[in-house]
Amino acid sequence: MLFGKLLPREGNFYEMFNQHAARIVEAAHAFQQLVATYDDAHLREKYNRDVDNAERAADRVTHEVNRLIHKTFITPIDRDQIHTLINTMDDVADLIQDSAETMALYDVRRVNDEITRLTELSVKCCERLKEAVSLIGGLANAATAEAALKTCEEIDRLESDADRVMRSAMSRLFREEPDVREVIKLKAIYELLETITDKCEDVANVIEGIVLEHS
Repeated sequence: MLFGKLLPREGNFYEMFNQHAARIVEAAHAFQQLVATYDDAHLREKYNRDVDNAERAADRVTHEVNRLIHKTFITPIDRDQIHTLINTMDDVADLIQDSAETMALYDVRRVNDEITRLTELSVKCCERLKEAVSLIGGLANAATAEAALKTCEEIDRLESDADRVMRSAMSRLFREEPDVREVIKLKAIYELLETITDKCEDVANVIEGIVLEHS
């Protein structure tokens, strides 16, 4: 009991969730700017660095949350939920960085409409994720809990939209692109961008579980 009294109680988990979600959105916006200015090599390099910086900042938050889980006597929500939430959120940041790195490594020469559309949907998912995360701390309020669930539903719809865009993009790619190397490159980019929305949906599912348990 004495040991328990010496450990921090509650921790600042909600604030750290919000910090991480802000870094995800920062990375997503930087990637969107990378795509929008892709023809400018200087700007492309700048926005790649911005994505990397945001992802590293998100990593630091993740490490701090995982460290604090083991030092906090009483946590505001279940420890497994905290661990799953922050690490699934970190997967989103990692995938954004992977997308930027893959475009550079594969020497993608141009951005097409499909990449632009999938990027837009990924950014919207990340923005909704940030909104859902910001509501977790107020689940005792029924209206807040309901708003969190509705935001999670929006993420689900956006993921479905991204899935449809990717299927259409893949169909067009295999029908119209004669260069096998371009097929390989673009297929990888499409899949990564769609996976960002998949992972946002995974975060939404975790949040839905927390809402249903704690509201």
